Amino acid sequence: MQKESELLKRLLPLLIVALVLVLALFLDLGRYFSFGQLAEHREQLLDWVALHALLAPVIYILTYTLVVAFSLPGAFVMTIGGGFLFGALPGGVYAVSCATVGALLLFLIAKTSVGDYLLSNAGGAMKKMQHGFAENALSYMFVLRLVPIFPFFLVNLVPAFLGISLRVYLFATFFGIMPVTFVYALAGSGLGGLFDQGGAITLAGIMTPEILVALTGLALLALLPVGYKHFNRKTAKNIERS
Repeated sequence: MQKESELLKRLLPLLIVALVLVLALFLDLGRYFSFGQLAEHREQLLDWVALHALLAPVIYILTYTLVVAFSLPGAFVMTIGGGFLFGALPGGVYAVSCATVGALLLFLIAKTSVGDYLLSNAGGAMKKMQHGFAENALSYMFVLRLVPIFPFFLVNLVPAFLGISLRVYLFATFFGIMPVTFVYALAGSGLGGLFDQGGAITLAGIMTPEILVALTGLALLALLPVGYKHFNRKTAKNIERS
């Protein structure tokens, strides 16, 4: 009974996150974080931001942080919206900071509730995967952050189950999401003109081939240490055999 109570207490924060997410999906809160809503209320939002130069960023930061921490839909729209409401540079800075803090909160919740338990009770295959990821954690984390192939919330959670240190996670998240976040914020700063033309913003329209090539290049640079380690091991084995 005591073990069950301790397990429930450990899982409670993660269960709360899951409950909030399910409730948000049930209530369709994602409809409030859409480009349609942004276009419809653009004048009111811009006027309110102009009148509340200090309060507006605070509310934006708190809202964005909660969206990421609870894995709620709308982070992409909020990043674009940050560029639209505050400008490319301030909006990008706010978005990077919010996304990092929100991701860190979710990482800590997952690590303390489930991650540490999985690490201590992992089988041989799981431990091998954990060791392989942890050995090159910074490089792999940078790749996952630089190239948004997997959903953001998934990349926030999985490292907690693979034994990634808090320092590596925080460093790779902050600097890894920076390029693509500022690309989104820059796109958002020109959103007003797009609304005037009756156009629609899409991920494909933002992530041009040039930007994708640049992000892929950065990801490959992040993998260089992994390749270097592999090369050194292979060389050392060949020397031993000879």
